Amino acid sequence: MDYLAFEDPIADLEKKITQVESAGSTTAESAEQLRALNRELTETMRTIYDDLTPWQTVQVARHKDRPHTTDYLSLVFDEFVELHGDKLFGDDRAIRVGFATLDGQKVMVLGHQKGRTFKDRTENFFGCAHPEGYRKAMAKMRMAEKYGLPVVCLIDTPGAYPGIGAEERGQAQVIAENMYEMSRLTTPIICIVIGEGGSGGALGIGVGDRVAVMEHAYYSVISPEGCAGILWKGAEHAEKAATALKFTSKNLLQMGIVDDVITEPLGGAHRDHHKTASQMKSYLKKTLKELVGKPHESLLEERYQRFRKIGVFNEAGEMPA
Repeated sequence: MDYLAFEDPIADLEKKITQVESAGSTTAESAEQLRALNRELTETMRTIYDDLTPWQTVQVARHKDRPHTTDYLSLVFDEFVELHGDKLFGDDRAIRVGFATLDGQKVMVLGHQKGRTFKDRTENFFGCAHPEGYRKAMAKMRMAEKYGLPVVCLIDTPGAYPGIGAEERGQAQVIAENMYEMSRLTTPIICIVIGEGGSGGALGIGVGDRVAVMEHAYYSVISPEGCAGILWKGAEHAEKAATALKFTSKNLLQMGIVDDVITEPLGGAHRDHHKTASQMKSYLKKTLKELVGKPHESLLEERYQRFRKIGVFNEAGEMPA
């Protein structure tokens, strides 16, 4: 296990458990010691993970063993058939998209892919998509609309790719177009933030009838490092920025930015991919049951109103003379 800095108490307890188990003793005393250590481990993990700071949440969301889109494709969906290319420039590997089934329900699934090894991460641009990635996603979503298939979007990116080439090929424009077109698609759309939900890179595939977030993921207008660089002129203030941004699942649900929070296993999704996938599958099945078959007019109106009501403001009277 690759432990995060705040997980030292968990690491110590798991080390003690391993030592007791490796000793091979079968006495009643060693069995009781093992049970006591496991109880202490469970309580310690619960105490730590029930009270994560925003910056610790970011660390969990970025954990190298956290399940990615390709993991969910194999654990949640069946018969995934990948589709490639935007028919204009190329095939961006930072966004994967294709046909799949979910307990017999045909769907179109798309999501950001970061990669695990350095080679994979480089090939996938660390989950930062180019314009061709968002054009590919939009083309396949239109295909889903044509065949009456619901769309499932898995969001996991620190932001859209910030390079010169991406800007020259219309990065901002294509994200804006995707948001506009997704608001008009006459097929159900479910969006889930599975790790990082950063900036326009997340919004480019983030407009849906339901927007959910994994318990230890975050969804924000900007990454903590980006915010710190703008406001405090240095990435070393990222922890302060994370607190100010109010982007944890609890904050997002309270402010009405997301509709649901999908519970993760104790200790985070990186500890149990199968249980995490099971939680996501249950949520998708329940939500698809609510949305599939709904009249197009109702679907579009509710989607429009969902995003219009986001935000809190005070309405003042006339300015004094």
